[in-house]
Amino acid sequence: MDDLPDNLLCQILSNLSTKEAALTSVLSKRWRYLFALVPNLDFNSFSSQHPETMVQDQTSFIDFVDRVLKLRGEDHVSKFSLKCGDGFEDEDVYPWISNVLRHGVSDLSLHVSSSLVYWLPSKVFVSKTLVRLKIGPEDGPKVKLKNVCLPRLKTLNLDSVVFVEGEIGFAKLLSGCPMLEELSLRNLEWGYWGCCYVASKILKRLTLCCAHCDDNPKSVSFDTPNVVYFKYSDNIAHKYPKVNFNSLVKASIDIRMTNDQKSSVRYVSDDDEEREMVGNATKLLMGICNVKTLYLSYDTLEPSQCSTT
Repeated sequence: MDDLPDNLLCQILSNLSTKEAALTSVLSKRWRYLFALVPNLDFNSFSSQHPETMVQDQTSFIDFVDRVLKLRGEDHVSKFSLKCGDGFEDEDVYPWISNVLRHGVSDLSLHVSSSLVYWLPSKVFVSKTLVRLKIGPEDGPKVKLKNVCLPRLKTLNLDSVVFVEGEIGFAKLLSGCPMLEELSLRNLEWGYWGCCYVASKILKRLTLCCAHCDDNPKSVSFDTPNVVYFKYSDNIAHKYPKVNFNSLVKASIDIRMTNDQKSSVRYVSDDDEEREMVGNATKLLMGICNVKTLYLSYDTLEPSQCSTT
């Protein structure tokens, strides 16, 4: 392998985590700093933490990330993945994020919680180089957007991120992503928003999922005429004012009634037996009637029957 050029060796090392790649530094003088020149950086504090040595492990992890970024100098960063557990501070993480954004990162993945990064740096949403952005997971950081400019972003994955401005902040985010083709939103607590409105003429793949909770979204709308794949899992909304999926090929729908909604369903004695409408599942399902392949969960049939009976 010593006959191979550095750029090819870096390409091989890019298939490993940065910690694994660093193990090659003991092979020879040539390999000593080669791992730091890999364009894809993957840092995972979980892989090195043990309860009995947690503080020491955290300090070692911080020193390792700082060292790698310093060794890279002004080299371009293609992909940066960061996974951090509890015990780290904003002042540890913010410089790392700023560094890779400054060096033109195109693929950014941040696996951080609100106990680590309470506020996500606003500069994450002002980048001319980002093509893919992933932020999560549970108890994700808060976001208050001033300006959004992500002209090249094609894939956006948000999990448990809290928009301080609710639907206004979310709409601002979408308007700043003119090239977005794939959007995945999980557990954003849009049940507390006035409405959740996804509008895009470019979007091709859309995923909206919310774990089981006691609240129902007030209003959910989709104006996404070019989406070909749609996955939706949530409590049924009170209403679906607009549902536009003209190009839909495959859809997976899992909408549920809350316990309160189930208890509110009543039979009304008249000439025929009727049920009180629960949400407006009919309008949602009619809006995707042109889909070629449709998967409906068992729970989905319950609110749809209550809406059509």
